[in-house]
Amino acid sequence: MRKVYSWRWAFFFVGIVILSLGVSMVIKGAELGTSAWDVLHIALFENFGLTIGTWNIITGLLVIGFTSIMKRQFPKIGTWINMVVCGFFIDLFYWILPASTSLTTSIIYYLLGLLVLGFGCAMYIAPNLGAGPRDSLMMWIVERFGGSIRVARMSVELAVALIGWILGGPLGVGTVIIAVFSGYVIQFSLPYCRKMLLKAIGDVEEMKPFF
Repeated sequence: MRKVYSWRWAFFFVGIVILSLGVSMVIKGAELGTSAWDVLHIALFENFGLTIGTWNIITGLLVIGFTSIMKRQFPKIGTWINMVVCGFFIDLFYWILPASTSLTTSIIYYLLGLLVLGFGCAMYIAPNLGAGPRDSLMMWIVERFGGSIRVARMSVELAVALIGWILGGPLGVGTVIIAVFSGYVIQFSLPYCRKMLLKAIGDVEEMKPFF
């Protein structure tokens, strides 16, 4: 049992780190436009200070509150850990990664970041320890209204991008591409990540929430 929990937490934490790296890479390629939530986070950062990662945490708290009320269920501890750790690593990777010096570099940052953040998202969802605030909202929408993860994510991110743009965030063609295609990356990566995890723990039973 300890082995199962250890592998689940390892996948969860590594997935958050990979997701954070992907987010930071997309932000570095901001000439094309960032992800929808980061259009908002960057706009808040530019208007009110703090850091992009800090605004990630603050908006996460607001989303957690809304989702908890709608589901009438207190979030799992993994959701809280995701929110804080993701905000920290976004700032860390943004500081470590070199700045883009050309349009070509921005495109490379953007495209790799899109794949990395989608895979990281699927990897931390796979252990079922608690999705992040925004992904919890996405999953609630699917449960409440039906449809696919792809459609739910696209709808939420397009709405958030519009709010961020109104506040002066870097909305661009890349924002639309992420809103449309990140759901595809997650949807195709999730079964693979679950298969990897089940192989690692040697348990073929369905994984129930730990918290």
